[in-house]
Amino acid sequence: MKKVGVFLLISVLSLGLVLSGCSSTPTSEDQIAKNEQKAKRKVTLSYVAWASEIASTNVVKTILEDKLGYEVDMKQVNPGAMYNSVASGEADATVAAWLPTTQKALYEKHKDKLENLGPNLEGTIIGLVVPKYVDINSIEDLNENKDKFNGDIVGIDAGAGIMATTDIAIEKYGLDLNLRSSSDAAMTAALDRAYKNNEWIVVTGWTPHWMFAKYDLKYLEDPKGIYGEAEEIDTLVRKGLKEDDPTLYNFFDQFYWEPSDMEQVMGWIQDGMDETEAAKKWVEENEEKIKAWLSAE
Repeated sequence: MKKVGVFLLISVLSLGLVLSGCSSTPTSEDQIAKNEQKAKRKVTLSYVAWASEIASTNVVKTILEDKLGYEVDMKQVNPGAMYNSVASGEADATVAAWLPTTQKALYEKHKDKLENLGPNLEGTIIGLVVPKYVDINSIEDLNENKDKFNGDIVGIDAGAGIMATTDIAIEKYGLDLNLRSSSDAAMTAALDRAYKNNEWIVVTGWTPHWMFAKYDLKYLEDPKGIYGEAEEIDTLVRKGLKEDDPTLYNFFDQFYWEPSDMEQVMGWIQDGMDETEAAKKWVEENEEKIKAWLSAE
């Protein structure tokens, strides 16, 4: 009887050890998997403070968080820092690369250290913009009317590609006007004041932008072709993203929308809606389009 009792005790203890081993190993492995998943689900997006890029980056953030479960950190920087952050791996991606003209110099500098997934929006335009009531039609007409413009071209942030291109335009056209650096918000505020008073103003402009929906504007003709033809906005990702996170890479590769989509989000924000809420509203109203981005391989 003692032998039977000892045998039963050993069996129970052995079974306990086996069950304990079976339960602990998966728990440990599951925890490692969860930790790895949690680590790869943090995403950093780099962008510039332009109305167009505020709209697109917030939409991307909303999709990544609400549809794919990522934790997204948005880093608002100047254009140079945007390219550098993706090239260095500090940011995972940007959906704000204006190419091939506007940010050509920045792209050429960093292109070997990042991956370009191609356009996420096509049909963009940049140039010098005036209200339609301004009765000139070409950049060549600016000099003889410089006093009406107070001798200024109202620009945006100094590091923007359109500012560098405008410097070239000033040189090539021999313009006797000063390019005034400001910001997207400051530029549109100046435009708003001038427009309300029927005053002449010339600004650095691009499409898509909400200001073309709010005001009657026109691009000045560019006979020398300084501002180039229609452009696109590309998605850039850091090297190695495809191997590190195929799901995230696939989404960035599939993300593509129309100027009308972007303009809708920009318009809501301009009308006073919080940028996060505007992005969520667009996402809610475009489920089928987003589903296609997420399901495509």
